[in-house]
Amino acid sequence: MNLIIVPFRSFSSAKIYKELWTEEGSPLLLISQNVAKQLDAELGDDYQVHLAMRYKNPNIKDVLEEMRLKNYTRIIVVSMFPQYASASTGSAYELVMVVVKNLWVIPVFRFVGQFYDNPDFLDAIADRASKYDFKEYDHILFSYHGLPDRHVDKVYKTGLCSDRDCEHELTEENQYCYKATCYTTTRLIAEKLGLKENDYTVCFQSRLDKKWLTPFSDKVVEEWGKKGAKKLLVFSPAFTADCLETIIEIGDEYQEIFEEYGGEKVQLVESLNEHALWIMRLRDLVLK
Repeated sequence: MNLIIVPFRSFSSAKIYKELWTEEGSPLLLISQNVAKQLDAELGDDYQVHLAMRYKNPNIKDVLEEMRLKNYTRIIVVSMFPQYASASTGSAYELVMVVVKNLWVIPVFRFVGQFYDNPDFLDAIADRASKYDFKEYDHILFSYHGLPDRHVDKVYKTGLCSDRDCEHELTEENQYCYKATCYTTTRLIAEKLGLKENDYTVCFQSRLDKKWLTPFSDKVVEEWGKKGAKKLLVFSPAFTADCLETIIEIGDEYQEIFEEYGGEKVQLVESLNEHALWIMRLRDLVLK
């Protein structure tokens, strides 16, 4: 990250983030702060909600220090990622444990797992999509954040992810395979929306090289443009809050790619953000 990605991508990334930023700041931070406030209100006086981020501020180390000073009996850590991946949920939880191990007094900790199949989560996504008429679109994309192939391969004791049928089934063996849970998320959403399998494509965005999960979202957009499609509808069920990957990558960059190949409109289905059902889902995760 520090030796290769940051030096080579910092200038282009700065330009993109400038485009993303609002007068109030980062959309991801603002949305997350509002979600935390609403969740705090839903949980009542017995709980206090703290927001922390893995790579930026408010950072996990400082927030855990604030919580230490409050002398809590229990600390419940809830990831905002619906599907488990070592690089997202796993990385955040690992850092929490690294910080906590140095405390003199360690309260009870509980870590909430993945929730991609929760009915409230799925209902909230379906409600987000209700304002769009699917008949107006030539095809629907379910675009998930990508991962290196080696990350999903490490889930298995033997063999590779490609040796399994993760696109079509979820088993005890692949229940923590990010690829398998992404495809399962899509099937569950499609069932709620009454979509047929040929109505949509599962794809993966934000890759750094060719050895990442395929098909690549930008290439799928390009292919549909070449086919003569004019309108695409894109879901992003790996993100619970709109951010660079949804607002800019899907909303702007994929729009440019689609237009280059004859398409007209790439329509992003907004993330859950501050949706009431999403807040209820978070509340239930904590209470359980």
